[in-house]
Formats: sequence, structure tokens, C-alpha cells
Amino acid sequence: MRNNSAAAKHHRLIYLLTVGQRRLQRWMAARPDNDVTPAQAGLLFILGKQDGVLMGEAGAALDLGPAGISGLVDRTAAAKLVERRADREDGRAWRIWLTPKGRTALAQAKAGAAEVNAALTEGFTSAEIDIVARWLTSIQDKFPKDKFPRDPEE
Repeated sequence: MRNNSAAAKHHRLIYLLTVGQRRLQRWMAARPDNDVTPAQAGLLFILGKQDGVLMGEAGAALDLGPAGISGLVDRTAAAKLVERRADREDGRAWRIWLTPKGRTALAQAKAGAAEVNAALTEGFTSAEIDIVARWLTSIQDKFPKDKFPRDPEE
């Protein structure tokens, strides 16, 4: 189903998505109680669901290529939030594990995410948020990562 209404053509969706994402990331990174970057929090969330995940799997879950996940793991390991260990079955592969400090940071990141999600959804009904979530998810389907050349941010 296509939305060809005249009003839909004037929403400036690309601009609104870009500015909203940048402002949200800057706001989250600037919070005084924030010990991790939004990208590091994403990695911690992945490991909170499955500790010891392969680096490539973590990169895929975060929509990062090999260079992007490698740099993120390097920075997160330097902060002593994760550690990298060689895979027992494939010596070329690396798995990522939470450290005790990483588990504490994960708990803080979860609490912070709950606050941010509450702020993001304030003033909207559940039905409206369901539509927004469906629309944002559809972007990933309409523009799959494997259809593009290398990401310029990696």
C-alpha cells in the first residue's frame, strides 16, 4: 500500500529521521550518568542476551561491518567492559564476553534506555508507537544492508 497523499510528500522524513537520530545520540552521550557510548550500550545489550557471541554475529546484530565491530570491540575492551577470546573451534574467530564491569554497565544502560524510551513515547498512545515501530522496522526491510556498498561511517 502506497501513501501518495499530498500531505505525505511534505513530511521531510529523511530530514526528520537524520536530525532526530543525531540529537538523540548526542543527548544520550552527554548524560552525566552515562559511562558508555550508545554504540557500546548496543554491544552490551547483545551480550546481555547471549554472552560469548562471535564478533561477526555482534556486528550483524548492530548493523556494523568487520571494521566497525572491530573498532567498537577495541574501544569497549579498552574500557574493560568486554573481553575478546579466541573461539575454541575456529582459531581465526573471536568471541566477546562481558566483564564484571560490563555487567554493571549493562544494568545501568538498561535503566537509561528505559528512561529514554519513556521520554520518546511520552504523549503517544500504544497504538501510535506500534505504528512508528512498524514504520522504522520497515526501513530495514526496504533498504537492506547487503544491497549497499561499504558504509562510509565504518
